[in-house]
Amino acid sequence: MNFLQRFFLKHLVASKTVPSCPQTDLQIDVDKPIVYALKTLSSSDLLTLQRACQKLNLPDPLTPLTINQQNINRYVCLNKPKRLFSKTPRKAYEDQFKILLDLHQNNDDIDVQLVPVTLFWGRAPGYEGHKPWFSILRASSPNWINKTFTILFRGRDSLIRFSKPLSLQRLYRDYGDDPNLATKLEKIAYTHFTRQKLAAKGPKLPQRNKMRQDLLASDVIHQAIVKASQEQNISLAEAEKKATRYLDEIASDFSYPLVRLGDKVLTWVWNRIYQGIMVNNAETVRNLAHKGYEIVFLPCHRSHMDYLLLSSIIYQQGMTPPHIAAGVNLNFFPAGPIFRRGGAFFIRRTFKGNPLYASVFKAYLSYLFSKGYSLEFFTEGGRSRTGRLLPAKTGMLGMTIEAMQNTPNRPIALIPVCLGYDHVMEVSTYMKELQGQKKQKESFWQVLSITNKLRNFGQGFVNFGEPILLNQFLDRAHLDWRGENNLTESALFPATINQLGREVMTGINCAAAVNALPLCSLVLLASKRHTLSREQLLTQLTSYLSLLNNVEFSPLVSLPQGNAESVLQAALSMDKFRVYQDCLGEIISIEPDQSMLLTFYRNNIIHLFALPALIASLVQHDEGTTLEQLESDLKQLYPLIKAELFLPWDADEMWQQGQKYLAHLVQLGWLTCEINANAERYFSANLHKTQIRLLANIIDETIQRYHIVLTLLQRDQPVELKTLAQQSTQIAERLAQLHGIRAPEFFDVKVLQIFIEQLQSQQYINERDQVNKSALHELHQLSRNLLSDEVLSTIEDTIANQRSNCSMPLV
Repeated sequence: MNFLQRFFLKHLVASKTVPSCPQTDLQIDVDKPIVYALKTLSSSDLLTLQRACQKLNLPDPLTPLTINQQNINRYVCLNKPKRLFSKTPRKAYEDQFKILLDLHQNNDDIDVQLVPVTLFWGRAPGYEGHKPWFSILRASSPNWINKTFTILFRGRDSLIRFSKPLSLQRLYRDYGDDPNLATKLEKIAYTHFTRQKLAAKGPKLPQRNKMRQDLLASDVIHQAIVKASQEQNISLAEAEKKATRYLDEIASDFSYPLVRLGDKVLTWVWNRIYQGIMVNNAETVRNLAHKGYEIVFLPCHRSHMDYLLLSSIIYQQGMTPPHIAAGVNLNFFPAGPIFRRGGAFFIRRTFKGNPLYASVFKAYLSYLFSKGYSLEFFTEGGRSRTGRLLPAKTGMLGMTIEAMQNTPNRPIALIPVCLGYDHVMEVSTYMKELQGQKKQKESFWQVLSITNKLRNFGQGFVNFGEPILLNQFLDRAHLDWRGENNLTESALFPATINQLGREVMTGINCAAAVNALPLCSLVLLASKRHTLSREQLLTQLTSYLSLLNNVEFSPLVSLPQGNAESVLQAALSMDKFRVYQDCLGEIISIEPDQSMLLTFYRNNIIHLFALPALIASLVQHDEGTTLEQLESDLKQLYPLIKAELFLPWDADEMWQQGQKYLAHLVQLGWLTCEINANAERYFSANLHKTQIRLLANIIDETIQRYHIVLTLLQRDQPVELKTLAQQSTQIAERLAQLHGIRAPEFFDVKVLQIFIEQLQSQQYINERDQVNKSALHELHQLSRNLLSDEVLSTIEDTIANQRSNCSMPLV
């Protein structure tokens, strides 16, 4: 390894390291001996690894390791490079693993960490049945000529993947009596590198024409063509042409060169508009891909930036970019062809009335699963205009289960993904749409206009949630999915798929990103005039950060770094708040025209504070409430809030979590606890009335919305449930106008419908749409106790006048 080789590598090679911090993400202990395991002995690989280790503060692979006064290499390789005219790799050092294992014999003080390192020189997956002229770059154990060309053409596209270390002390302790242990370890290493290659590059891509021919010849599509021919009274040739057009409309045309180019362009964009993209829990996903799981990414949908950001991050994290289900509304020139080559396949909003299209789409989706490609689709269907998660559309989830049934040997892992932003480009457009403006159709000029908005958008967040292993989920659902011929016809299937949708959305909320702008918006929007002094705002932020850090909502929630002051400064830098000075200090407020816009960001994290806010509200409105009464009230209200905000706990888990919040609010001094007559009673502390009121106000609008519906149901006149949500919306709109409520979800008919459906599931309303007045009265009284007299008066007066003033009758 001479100076000239180092010089050329320095200028020809640019490597990305995954994970970016191996010591933390992989739990590598730099105080213990480290030996790197590589697939092929190569001076260029070792020098590239050396540069990466220097940046990561890891031991130099080219510096010998001294143990028991014995110098050994700090790297071990499975193969030597091929000879110039040989087709097979050569074994490197057959005794290397044995030497490392023997060091641990009768010596418990030595624990060598074997860290597998995979180097990828380019990540193009290649095409099925196609051997390009540049196959010289694809040799798995290349000779020096292969490697020279590889570095020249692919040196700027190299990836170094560190894997979790293997403790040789533990391995020797458990299996040291096996004389073939070194050989087995070597075989395991070969398997590891093969899986790493598949996880990073993905399976080979299909030839588009060949894929079309194979799918059209499949039994499923052929039968659908015959049926369409008969039902539509057209010839088989015409029906086949239709199926071909549908397939061409749907199918992606993945291009790795475009992915590489897109990564460079998007990286420039992210660096231009964001101060950083924070990625969390990616190692879990990489491990699943390494184990052979089919990965399906299920992100929330808040912006058109979502699919660009997520695909870019997945690629940068050393994983295969997914095939993405995109709405057919995005298939316009020139964006459509670009998205298609970036992995997008297009789906119509509905398949209703077109069984041939449905069959073609399902066959294509099953084809993707059978080939092992990772997928991405948005379970909400469209972008959330309010910042809250929308209920899952279960169509794609159902087709995913069908595809799994067709390929039972390929386990599928669903990955909820929370995407968070300090600023979403389309928020102002969302607010106009919520106020009645017609949604603009996507176009090239609309996409191009994004370039005019490249400015400081703060930070972006990509948080991968807890994986849902689909086969285990189906087993828990007691669904005989392995034995069913057609799973979708099972009586249990509708309930199962709805439960899966809820688990996905809950998983997204459990991976929420708490950042500066949503947190400050949450505090200010809970104040009466959306205005607080700087001191009040900092006090509230400090307490909320303490609450998030000390009472864990979920281990996957990412929290802001730094203290309340740094959070406030980051939020103020977004120019969303008004700051003015008087003789007593700074006052921070939200302008009236900004309040609706900022509810979008607040709603990204409101679920994290729903339970402590409900506890604060119950104590504030019933001073001296007992612990038993608090538990009873929470268990009555919680199922309704859980359904709306996709909270993760059942009733018992909720109460355990609630007690933790209660204890921390006492620790903060916001609540006090008095024990008398063998009863614990809770009061709001006089010195912290403002703080406890701000916390309680977070849930106040939700309770107001509930009370409107409950009051309508309590009337003597019968109410038609099919119009109940619309009637409630009218009253909520009036209440919002009179009390200055700017949250668009307050009078969203879909949100109100979720509450009504939950009332039905909780048996407040039976299957015949009859209201259980006695049970409902108790819930109605509880919600009434949590509202101010002013709000109650407005609701009751509006309902009383609705019959005469509203064009829609109550009955």
